[in-house]
Amino acid sequence: MPRISGIEPSQANLLTRIVYWMAKRQLGRTIQPLQVTAHQGRLLWGMGQMELAQMKMHSVDEALKALAAIKTATLIGCPF
Repeated sequence: MPRISGIEPSQANLLTRIVYWMAKRQLGRTIQPLQVTAHQGRLLWGMGQMELAQMKMHSVDEALKALAAIKTATLIGCPF
């Protein structure tokens, strides 16, 4: 359970609702870290831009990217 409650879609502004819709389309649900990040619109926008840029990078194999993400999450103790 997160320490900060996330922003529900009914309380979100237009940008946040679009981001929620895109996340739901790709993942099947709106994930909690995204809802918590939505408290700061600029941070949500910046993280979205970073994610899109990383998805478009094709210089590294997808399996290697996934392994790096898992290793990083393990090192920092990320519960997600």
